[in-house]
Amino acid sequence: MKKCTLLFAAMALLTVCSVSAQTPAKPPAPTTQSQAQPSTQPLALAPSKADLWAGVRFLLGLWQAKTTGGVAQAQVSAGYSFRLELRDHIMARHSRSGACSAPDDFNCQHSDLLYIYPAATGQTLEAIYFDNEGHVIHYAVSTPKPGTAVFLSDPAQPGPQYRLSYTFLDGMMSGQFELKMPGQTDFTSYLEWSGKRQ
Repeated sequence: MKKCTLLFAAMALLTVCSVSAQTPAKPPAPTTQSQAQPSTQPLALAPSKADLWAGVRFLLGLWQAKTTGGVAQAQVSAGYSFRLELRDHIMARHSRSGACSAPDDFNCQHSDLLYIYPAATGQTLEAIYFDNEGHVIHYAVSTPKPGTAVFLSDPAQPGPQYRLSYTFLDGMMSGQFELKMPGQTDFTSYLEWSGKRQ
């Protein structure tokens, strides 16, 4: 008799547990704002970083170039282009030669490359220049006002200091390459040019 009673009791307990497992749980009581748990929804993405190229985008394109002045006394008609490359990680200037007449000390077969890239901080731009005469110039890049870009070499480096400027105004791109010899206080304009976008 005791065994039967225990058996029936055990079966009753199993039945109760089975029913409890199949019964849906009651929804939790509403919580106040202060009791609410942090949301598990994904956070909205942060706004994209500012366009680092914004100040120099006016340079992009294929440009005509005709000399307009400078102590080099060269008469050159050529062209150059600025374009974003390497998945927009650099901006590159490529020059192409054209008609040229100049004094003997001016290289009419001149060719060069200029690469603009983000500085290590990611907040400013720098540039590096190479040419077929073996010059390598490192520049800091600034955009003092819309439509103007200035490339300035480090005055602490040996030799001349260089300044390259571009200004876009009324559909014309003007350029100027200047140098300042050691001991001098002012820059001298070596070559000036201007032209329209092709």
